[in-house]
Amino acid sequence: MTTTVEDVLQILERLAVSQAESQAELTASQRETQRLLQEQIKENDLRFKETERLLKEQGLETDRRIREVSQEIQTVSLKVNKEIAQVNKQIGDLGGKWGRFVENMVAPACETLFLKKGIPVHQVAQRLKRHSAEKTLEIDILVTNEAHVLVVEVKSTLGVTDVKEFIEDLSQFRLFFPEYAQKDLYGAVAGIEIEKGAAKFAYRQGLFVLAQSGETVTILNNDNFQPKCW
Repeated sequence: MTTTVEDVLQILERLAVSQAESQAELTASQRETQRLLQEQIKENDLRFKETERLLKEQGLETDRRIREVSQEIQTVSLKVNKEIAQVNKQIGDLGGKWGRFVENMVAPACETLFLKKGIPVHQVAQRLKRHSAEKTLEIDILVTNEAHVLVVEVKSTLGVTDVKEFIEDLSQFRLFFPEYAQKDLYGAVAGIEIEKGAAKFAYRQGLFVLAQSGETVTILNNDNFQPKCW
């Protein structure tokens, strides 16, 4: 069969139509793909914005809750500190009242107790305080006569540490009270409760040891005790 020019032209025409249709389909497909991509981008952008909004709201809520908890903690802390201060004040008041009670029981007893130990009592003074340079010396009870001066340290609970601190005070007594420089200086410790070992330690240091006995006060030192003259 012989192909004519007309046949060739028909074939070329069909090819042109087919290419045009293919190009149109490709263009349509590209447009659809681009549309889908734009929709996906918009959807992702909306999701991102929504996520950002939720995170911001959660952040604001977290900050608000943190502020509330912080305020609650501060309120509780202030309340606890106030209660602690009140308890400390009550303890301090109780300790002061207890200390005064002990001194008021010990001081009257000194007049007769030390007379029995050969130390006449001419005067008993309480709560003396002297200052020297930057130091202060406080005396609970001071017993004096013409030749002797006796310093009494009073504690509701007497421990070894209290005895050691009192000995240090005795060593500086004449610096604060020079008017007694020519008198023999003795020391005594007193306590409603006396910790284990405190009485023996004080005894060995040459101190009188006074303790509660019923409704009065007694000297624990035996007849062989020799007080130290400081």
